[in-house]
Amino acid sequence: MRDAVIVEAVRTPVGKGRPGGALAGVHPVDLLAHSLRELVERTGVDPALVDDVIGGVVSQVGEQGGNITRRAALAAGFPDSVPATSIDRQCGSSQQAVHFAAQGVMSGAYDFAIAAGVESMSRVPMGASVAGAADIDGVALAERYPEGLIDQGYSAELIAARWGITRGEMDGFAIGSHDKADAATRAGAFDAELAPLAGLTHDEGIRTGSTLEKLATLQPAFYNEQMAARFPQIEWNVTAASASQISDGSAAIMVTTSDMAAKLGLAPLARVHSFAVAGADPLYMLTAVMPATEKVLARAGLSISDIDNFEVSEAFAPVVLAWAKETGADLSRVNVRGGAIALGHPLGASGARLMTTLVHTLKDTGGRYGLQTMCEGGGMANATILERL
Repeated sequence: MRDAVIVEAVRTPVGKGRPGGALAGVHPVDLLAHSLRELVERTGVDPALVDDVIGGVVSQVGEQGGNITRRAALAAGFPDSVPATSIDRQCGSSQQAVHFAAQGVMSGAYDFAIAAGVESMSRVPMGASVAGAADIDGVALAERYPEGLIDQGYSAELIAARWGITRGEMDGFAIGSHDKADAATRAGAFDAELAPLAGLTHDEGIRTGSTLEKLATLQPAFYNEQMAARFPQIEWNVTAASASQISDGSAAIMVTTSDMAAKLGLAPLARVHSFAVAGADPLYMLTAVMPATEKVLARAGLSISDIDNFEVSEAFAPVVLAWAKETGADLSRVNVRGGAIALGHPLGASGARLMTTLVHTLKDTGGRYGLQTMCEGGGMANATILERL
């Protein structure tokens, strides 16, 4: 079977996803086009050779509707002959794009594919694609879950309660995310993966100087009397500090075979070793990272101790902390350059953002294996193992 290798991975800096954020003035089409254009410029690959561009985007409405990936590819100057599609697996959309790209390359359907992602949350707010819908569940789903499914913030609180994660642990993890991101930025660790845009040269959401005492003054972000009555086990400890940031950004990854890379004189950065996707209880919603990790490790024939670097989506601090407790992963190897709590979480772009960071981290540290996993709305998760080449 053919292999699938990553020859380049780039991303924009992540901007604050609100009016006045550094990237708020950039149309989502241009936001994604910037990463696509930078990707082909860095590789020197003629975009006419690209068999498909697969882009993750969650809120596919308004400026992000109408197959934004195709419009971004055209905006990036790709030939008319290059097709593109937009996919939605919630927060893991662009990680799923990598899976689809790798599967296409390995099967022989593609020789070159680009996996990408974008989200401009300042211009297309989270939930915009279902806003105004009187009923998004229908009859059968409502019958299966008569009490109703819940928002992710409540799921994060349920996870904290079930795995016994304290407020102090969450706040300490959040401070650590910012400290690691700040140190990586100051050391230039992100420089090779960043494609500055609109004057933004670094991730905008990183904060320094926080303390446990300061974070202890923050109020719970999701407390609700009705939910408190429904879930008396919740202690209401998740705050804005222990949740990911609303953000703008894009990322793009070039996938091909090692043979094609050699023909063009490209040096592969990593091989897409194994991948998996899993589902779990949609009420807890964010726990599928656990079975997805188990599944991908089994498929790869590896153990958790074989992994040199992990990128685990910091949707909420308790998700990563519960995942580490369940899997036995060494937290000192997890998100070593910070995560979404500090760097931000531009939904559709986050999967490709994490993978871009993972590829470059493996290259810089000399690690062999990297594992990425992301929790996703609806109780799903993707997991990918990369092998540095």
